[in-house]
Amino acid sequence: MRPLSLSFRHFLRGQAVLTNRAGSIRCIRGVAMAGRLGPTTTVPSVLILNEKIITLQKRTMFIQTADTPNPESVKFMPGRPVLTSETSGDSADTTGFYVTRNDKADIALSPLAKSLFEIDGIKGVYLGPDFVTITKVAETGWSHIRTLVFSAIMDHYASGKPALTSTPEITDTTILDDDDEIVAMIKELLESRIRPAVQEDGGDIRYVGFNVDTGIVNVQLAGSCAGCPSSSVTLKNGVENMLMHYIPEVTGVEAIAEEDEEDSEPIEASEDEAKAKSYEERLRAAGIPFSD
Repeated sequence: MRPLSLSFRHFLRGQAVLTNRAGSIRCIRGVAMAGRLGPTTTVPSVLILNEKIITLQKRTMFIQTADTPNPESVKFMPGRPVLTSETSGDSADTTGFYVTRNDKADIALSPLAKSLFEIDGIKGVYLGPDFVTITKVAETGWSHIRTLVFSAIMDHYASGKPALTSTPEITDTTILDDDDEIVAMIKELLESRIRPAVQEDGGDIRYVGFNVDTGIVNVQLAGSCAGCPSSSVTLKNGVENMLMHYIPEVTGVEAIAEEDEEDSEPIEASEDEAKAKSYEERLRAAGIPFSD
């Protein structure tokens, strides 16, 4: 068979129809559009061929994906800024926005998150500086969600709306007037050293509190880190070691899990460590000391 041309003759319900140079028809499933298009029309769509995602150009826009250590999370990179200084404050390059399906008030702040949560099976949405991390429920397969996420992201950029309409002026790592020196140092290390390394895998880490009596720092994991099987290894071998190294008053770090993460089953230590490798490499590059 001769190579397929890139001319789209027309769309059928649920199918995009391609013609080859000889005129015979080949159908690629996965596009839910209807209507007729000219042979030179730019097609704003996403196709699935042999179960593999193929992104098509929409006004020079391409969306790429990357796996994360969490099998339930995938990082979507639209090739354009997601959060800007207008929507996430001066620290837009590091501060993200994480929301779950139950956070109705927070969802209302993000037109993009609102559109994504219209897709069944999505559990959490994390907006980073230039990416979106989607976390799904275990019962839902990626083959169904990926195409819908592509469509929602492209529709969002076509609308011209911001990813966030507003955000609190005070974030988890904002140093407040009543923060003592220890808390200020913890927040600074999380914001400047740890958070950028973790965000590269589509995750995030939030400061929750510090117990001066026990020396325990409480954090919350977000994005691909939330519910990730390797998060415990990363937390102990990376985050905890760094804070204890620079702040002697810190004796440990504990993660506060979301309610629906309590029942997640642990995995074997060897598999856990293997999935944590990418996190560890990024944290090492950030200068975080690891124990042997």
